Amino acid sequence: MLALGFAAGLPLLLALSTLGFRLREAGVALTAVGYASWVGLVYGFKWCWAPLVDRLPLPGLTTTLGRRRSWLLAAQVAVAAGLVGLAFVEPHQALGWTVGLALCVAFASATQDIALDAYRIESSDAARQGVLAAAYQTGYRLAMLWSGGGTLWIAARVGGQGYQPVGWRAAYLVMAASMAVGIVTVLFAPEPTVRYPLPERRLSLWLRTAFVEPLADFVRRYRWRAALTLALIATYRLSDTVMAVMVNPFYVDVGYSKEQIATVSNIYGVLMTLVGAWWGGILVVRQGLLPTLLLGALLSAGTNLLFAALSVAGPQVLVLVLVVSAEYLATGVASAAFVAYLSSLTNVGYSATQYALLSSAMLLLPKWAAGLAGTAAAALGYTNFFIGTALLGLPAVGLALWAVRREKHLADGLPGAPGYGPGTPAG
Repeated sequence: MLALGFAAGLPLLLALSTLGFRLREAGVALTAVGYASWVGLVYGFKWCWAPLVDRLPLPGLTTTLGRRRSWLLAAQVAVAAGLVGLAFVEPHQALGWTVGLALCVAFASATQDIALDAYRIESSDAARQGVLAAAYQTGYRLAMLWSGGGTLWIAARVGGQGYQPVGWRAAYLVMAASMAVGIVTVLFAPEPTVRYPLPERRLSLWLRTAFVEPLADFVRRYRWRAALTLALIATYRLSDTVMAVMVNPFYVDVGYSKEQIATVSNIYGVLMTLVGAWWGGILVVRQGLLPTLLLGALLSAGTNLLFAALSVAGPQVLVLVLVVSAEYLATGVASAAFVAYLSSLTNVGYSATQYALLSSAMLLLPKWAAGLAGTAAAALGYTNFFIGTALLGLPAVGLALWAVRREKHLADGLPGAPGYGPGTPAG
C-alpha cells in the first residue's frame, strides 16, 4: 500500500496544483488558473465508470494479473503517457492542449484510484483499514513531496528562475518515469482473494447490479441518515480544496522563489502531512473514528486563517514555515480520518463502486467551487479570500459534530437513538 499510494499521489499535483504554479509563472491570468482547476472535477465523476472497473475484465491483462491489478496497470501506463505529453506542451502558447492533456492524466489517475481503493478494501478486514489508510496516505504524501517539491526543484535547477520551458520539460519527464514505482509494484503485488460476480449478459441486469444495487445497498443500510452522511462527505474538504487552488499562485505573486516553495511548502510540508497522517491513524485507534473526523474538520478550517496572516506578513520564510507546519499537520489528520471513514461506509460486495460514489461526493462541490477561486481571489484580494475559505469549513464541522453526538447516544444506549450505522466504533 505504501508503494501503490505513491503511484496514486504522483499525478494529482502535476495535473492540478503544480500545473497551476506552472501556468501562473508562464503568465496565465489568475482567473484562468482557477478555471483550469476544474480538471479536478474528473475525480468527482469517477463513479460513472467505476462499475466498469468493478466488474469488467480487460482482455489479456485480467487473465494474467487479475481484476484489480490489470486495471491498475492500464491506468498507470496512461498516466505516464499523459505526463510525457504535458512535458512537451507550452501553456502560454497552447493552453487548450495543456488543459486537455491534464484532463487525460486526471482521468487515468481517477481510474487508478477506483481500482486501488477497491484493492485496499478487499486486501484486509475492517479492523485493519485504519492502518492500511495510514500506509496509503504515507505513500500518497511522499509522492506529493516528489511531484510537488521535486518538480519545482528540477525545473529551477535545469531552467533557472522565471518561466523556462526546458526546466519544466525535464521535470515532467522525470515524473513520468517515476510512475515505474507503481507499475513494478503492480506486477509483483498479490491479487486480493475475492470472488467477483461474472458480468451479466443482459444490459438491464448489468446496469442494475453495477449502478443501482451499490447505491440501493447504501441507502438500505443508512436509511434517512444517508442524506446527512453524504452532506458531511460533500463539505468535509470544501475549505481546503478551494484554498489549495490559489496557494501556489499566491506564492508566485508574493515573491517566493521555486526553491523556497519546493523546500518549505512541498518537501517540509509533505513531511508534516505524514506526521499528521500517522497522528490521525493513532487517534482513530485510540479516540475513535468520528471524534478524529471532527478534529480534522476543525483544524482544516482554522488553519486557513493562518494563510490570511501570511498574506499580510509578506514573503518571510520563517512565517511560511510556521503556517505550513500547522496547515499540513491538520491536512494529514483530516485525510487519514476521512479515508478510514469512507472505507467504513462501504460494503465489500460493491467496494469499488461505493467507494467511488462516496469519494466523488467528497469532490464534486469542492472542485466546482475551486474553479471560482481565481475570480474570488482577484476580486477580494488574498487576505479576504483566505478568510472566506475558513468560513467554508463551518458546515462540515457542524455535521461532524452531529455524527459524534449520534455515536455517543448509541454508545449510551439512549432510547430512540438509531445510531450512526455500521462501520463506526460504537456500531
